[in-house]
Amino acid sequence: SHWCNVAYWEHRTRVGRLYTVYEQSVSIFYDLPQGNGFCLGQLNLDNRSETVRRTRSKIGYGILLSKEPDGVWAYNRSEHPIFVNSPTLDIPNCRTLIVRKVMPGYSIKVFDYEKSCLLQHTADLDYADGPYDPNSVRISFAKGWGPCYSRQFITSCPCWLEILLSN
Repeated sequence: SHWCNVAYWEHRTRVGRLYTVYEQSVSIFYDLPQGNGFCLGQLNLDNRSETVRRTRSKIGYGILLSKEPDGVWAYNRSEHPIFVNSPTLDIPNCRTLIVRKVMPGYSIKVFDYEKSCLLQHTADLDYADGPYDPNSVRISFAKGWGPCYSRQFITSCPCWLEILLSN
């Protein structure tokens, strides 16, 4: 059975269908010389903004998302940074949104299974602003968001992914 679904967004608009992942790892890319996976370059949308077009061109080889025994890892294979937010990267009971910058050629554990189990037993939902999904990871290509950036919300980022993990 599948272990996650991937949604691709441009600002507030979801583009294309949910991509269901059955293999242990999946490439999510704009253009890849060979290999298969979720090709964002094939997704069409009328009237794309110039900002989105520029950002899409920076995705390149994109990321490799891999399900490992200890959690889910993202490997940045593009030539630009990616930015990640995940419940297991956040500081527990802290109101500040934590967004991690991952440089090209580096990886990050975007979701930690053990930490997730602990968080679900001790979650303080009073801290959640709006809808909160403990099994969702957000990854933005080339553009950061949060307290340290001009974009406060991920929906202000031109190109981003929502990784919806199966329980």
